[in-house]
Amino acid sequence: MTINVSRRGFMIGSATGTAALLVGLNAKGVLAADSGTEAVTTDLNPFVKIDADGTVTVIIKHFEMGQGTTTGLTTLVAEELDADWDTVQTAFAPADNERYANLFFHAQGTGGSTSIANSFMQYREAGAAARDLLVRAAAQSWGVDASSITVENGMLKSGGNSGHFGEFIAIASTLEAVEKPTIKTPDQFKLIGSEKLHRKDNTNKTDGTAIFAMDVNLPGMIYAAIMRSPKFGGTVVSFDDSGAKDVAGFIAAQVLPNKAGVVAFGKNTWSAFQARDALSVEWDFSQAETRSTDAMIADHKAMLDAPQFDANHEVPLASVEPLLANASKTIDAEFTFPFLAHAPLEPENCIIEPTENGVRLHDGCQFPTLTRPMVAAALGLEPSQVEIRTLYAGGSFGRRANGASDYNVEAAMAFAVSGRKVPVKLVWSREDDIRGGYYRPMAVHRAKIGLDSDGKIVGWDHRLAVKSIMKGGPMEGMIQDGIDPTSVEGVTESLYTIPNHGIGLSDFQTPTPVLWWRSVGHTHTGYVMETLMDMLATETGQDPIEMRLAMLDPAGANQARMIEAIKLVREISGWEKGDKRGFAAHLSFNTCVAVVADVTVEDTTVHVNKLFMAVECGVAVNPDVIRAQMEGGAGYSLSAVFRNEITLTDGEVDQFNFPDYELLRNAEMPAIEVAIVQSNNAPTGVGEPGVPPTAPAVANAIFAKTGKRITDLPMTKAGFDFV
Repeated sequence: MTINVSRRGFMIGSATGTAALLVGLNAKGVLAADSGTEAVTTDLNPFVKIDADGTVTVIIKHFEMGQGTTTGLTTLVAEELDADWDTVQTAFAPADNERYANLFFHAQGTGGSTSIANSFMQYREAGAAARDLLVRAAAQSWGVDASSITVENGMLKSGGNSGHFGEFIAIASTLEAVEKPTIKTPDQFKLIGSEKLHRKDNTNKTDGTAIFAMDVNLPGMIYAAIMRSPKFGGTVVSFDDSGAKDVAGFIAAQVLPNKAGVVAFGKNTWSAFQARDALSVEWDFSQAETRSTDAMIADHKAMLDAPQFDANHEVPLASVEPLLANASKTIDAEFTFPFLAHAPLEPENCIIEPTENGVRLHDGCQFPTLTRPMVAAALGLEPSQVEIRTLYAGGSFGRRANGASDYNVEAAMAFAVSGRKVPVKLVWSREDDIRGGYYRPMAVHRAKIGLDSDGKIVGWDHRLAVKSIMKGGPMEGMIQDGIDPTSVEGVTESLYTIPNHGIGLSDFQTPTPVLWWRSVGHTHTGYVMETLMDMLATETGQDPIEMRLAMLDPAGANQARMIEAIKLVREISGWEKGDKRGFAAHLSFNTCVAVVADVTVEDTTVHVNKLFMAVECGVAVNPDVIRAQMEGGAGYSLSAVFRNEITLTDGEVDQFNFPDYELLRNAEMPAIEVAIVQSNNAPTGVGEPGVPPTAPAVANAIFAKTGKRITDLPMTKAGFDFV
């Protein structure tokens, strides 16, 4: 791999010693060690590499898209190993499901805010095993008792003896690793929970030496851009490339094997884009989406009248109807949510090149277990013939982890029709992704809450229509009784004690591709539930926080955690009964987040002044990363709900780029104060849980100021401008 010097300005290389110690889990889940020479055993699953010069490299099984995995996983190893934090390095793991599977997914992949949660003990034990091996090796080398040896900052000491890690790897690699190494207790932590650790990717992302797939430049490489159907589900009938032949640098154009588009090849990205845009393509739209947004919303709403599934088997909707009919009062609301684009700052791209055995991908690959077989199938290869070199990714928010591995497979198809002789770099433009990518599903909710004469809930009828993300994909096995859990999560999993809570679900059908979007179903269910809770508090004259606390059973583990988060945010925000501010709290990805929003409203102009956020996420491995993820999640949420939407006219997306799918501006970003609940619970996720409660907290604050409920998103539909 060579680096685009014109962009980065200089090259960066790294060297390692000729011998190394590798420590990890073998195929049976037992800790093992090896010398790291050519005799490395095939069943080794290494997480820790120590070179002869003492350099420690942590093998990162979860890719880095900005969420902090290179820092978090390295912290776990370095803590138990007592390594020198400043010199510990990182390297991304190769594609190998047996060795590097996400323990929650049983597949190699990053997502669902699981990186630290599934790796917490695995990486700590790998670090502890490496430390134990080195201590025993040093004891053997020095002829001392192992108990006399101390380890600190990558150095071992006993009496007058001292040496760095690398001096003992030869002996350490001959020893048998203990099956269950001793790990530290929380009171012994030096790095876990530290407020002072710098992120491992900070420096190279700041000075430009970090390498993303967009930066890779291989000898002889050609570039590819694809003309895709303007309507989802359209296929190619024919094309004319006569206009493309006038573009300097144009090489050729070919129909993709799946007929989903026409690929144009060029000598650089610009010529590929220009040639692609000069193509004339005839499309078959017989199976394509041809509806406009208003019609799709109407079709969603029609499905609410007769839901397909009872998502709460214990309380069928039919049993709730008579309770509501006899209620003293009801609260009624309907919510609509638009399609949303992921809009990562680095659009999809990857490079595929031929190797002696098959092909190699250079990619910010989020889910190698999905990508390898999909690329292999497109090329008629075995998955073992597909090598993946994972690089940094410039964001994802779920976009890169789709079950079809769309951009990877497109690159493979482009490589196939190019002749398979030279590397091919496929690049999506921003317009390609906004107009033809994957989206957060459109969703519509309708709820009716029945109250008795004392204001107590007697029944709750909750209905929603949304396209399933799971059905027809690689995770379809998670569906039970026809119900996609990602469609109803946040409603079915509500922590509140709600009597007679009936939940009806309908699967909307459309060729428009949908995908998990940062916090998945919680993006709409969290907004609905927390807006309804605020409506309930208003109707019954209760303080929004006190009412929620009363509806949480402290005997429940997650309820107790949420109570802690709510009390903490109340404390840091100085919330008092009667506040004209907004509150929301939500559990997602096993993490509790509570938010207080302070807004200013002048006529129709809204500014979010400050957000107070409290998070209970178990052991806080990297507090600074947790705060950054809460802040980033809040900003991502506000960016979406303020004004973002993907709309369709006759099946074609109206938006094209950031001018009309506008991200949050600096002036619109509020001050954010994040407090972390002190906890010794196992770590939970932080990449996504900041998103769901932020928007309803702001919406509830707008109601507190104006008396206006916002139930149709984006908020601009309610007539508000945001500054």
